[in-house]
Amino acid sequence: MVQVERTVTVRTPVDQVAGYLADFAHTEEWDPGTVRCTRTDAGPVALGARWHNVSEFRGKQTELDYELTRLEPGRVTFVGQNKTATSTDDFTLTPGPDGTTVHYQATIVFHGLAKLASPLLKRVFEGLGDAVVPKLTTALERLKTR
Repeated sequence: MVQVERTVTVRTPVDQVAGYLADFAHTEEWDPGTVRCTRTDAGPVALGARWHNVSEFRGKQTELDYELTRLEPGRVTFVGQNKTATSTDDFTLTPGPDGTTVHYQATIVFHGLAKLASPLLKRVFEGLGDAVVPKLTTALERLKTR
């Protein structure tokens, strides 16, 4: 298992941040590894909504199907799966007087032989976490001007 956590604070109100993060297609804007992310069902974004995500990782594309598994005030969680891994993206949102603090935790559990690579991949995922911070901050700050 690999776990990466980052925290950002933005001047955007918590309700706007929550609405934006609940649509996983927005990962195209803030996740540097995401090549494309498309909704695979219809209707409003709600529990059980699904997306197909294509990411580039170490020069290769990987695909996961994600589901919105938690959508409540202050918390948004997605779980993505393929035959090699299960990825959980969990956002905890805390309102403050000047905006919102977002605590992002990504957990990747590898399956089968891929488990052997977990210790080696920690550093790679930490680098991806570092790259998320400025992009996520910019995307969330931009919401104030929409």
